[in-house]
Amino acid sequence: MIGAIAGDIIGSVYEFTPIKTPDFPLFHPGGRFTDDSVLTIAIAEAILSGRSYLETVREFGRRYPRAGYGGSFMAWLMAEDLRPYQSWGNGSAMRVSPVGWAFTSEEEVLRQACLSAEITHNHPEGVKGAQATALAVYLARMGAAKETIRARIQMQFGYDLDRTVEDIWPTYHFDVSCQGTVPEALVAFLDANSYEEAVRYAISLGGDSDTLACITGSIAEAFYGGVPEAIRAEVQARLTPDLWQVTEAFCRKYCAFG
Repeated sequence: MIGAIAGDIIGSVYEFTPIKTPDFPLFHPGGRFTDDSVLTIAIAEAILSGRSYLETVREFGRRYPRAGYGGSFMAWLMAEDLRPYQSWGNGSAMRVSPVGWAFTSEEEVLRQACLSAEITHNHPEGVKGAQATALAVYLARMGAAKETIRARIQMQFGYDLDRTVEDIWPTYHFDVSCQGTVPEALVAFLDANSYEEAVRYAISLGGDSDTLACITGSIAEAFYGGVPEAIRAEVQARLTPDLWQVTEAFCRKYCAFG
């Protein structure tokens, strides 16, 4: 989970100024948490407290109304009647990583990922993106090899993961869809040899950088057994105390190396 938040912070400065290189300062002075982190932490709080995903996402979203939400989500957040709006955007995947940590079977991970997505993203692609991300986190933390993760996600969700970061670089551009974000984030993880390299690869694709790095970072953290202490310290320093409190509590309960 810290890996997801770190990816969001690192990628935040490149969201609207995309780059096509993994060679950049890891934590820019202007890097900040965005909606990716706020909603990831909301999902974690829902799991910790037993409250509904909808109620908790609404509470955290309204607490941080200027975190950078998309227009459709913002309209949903401020509405009185909170009905899902058939979104296939990558917001369902960016916030789902706590599900991959907290639940103890593939079936429950997939069920909870669907529930967390459907409060807003009830389009099949929105649900699929959340489920693929959560399952990848779960498989990674359970010790699955990269080739096993690649094969399972390809077989179950039909994403093309037989590519490399170098294959993606020339033609990829900003894309807010699940189907145009989750496979690329997975490829960045699969190509890398460390947590930091995975996040750098995700950002270097030149797309929705904070969300790509959030998704990639969540899987890489699970696979590599945590994040470096210096990265953890940066996350703590850049979150507000209330957001860090939830993050720390979740990691203490569900992440053996949290």
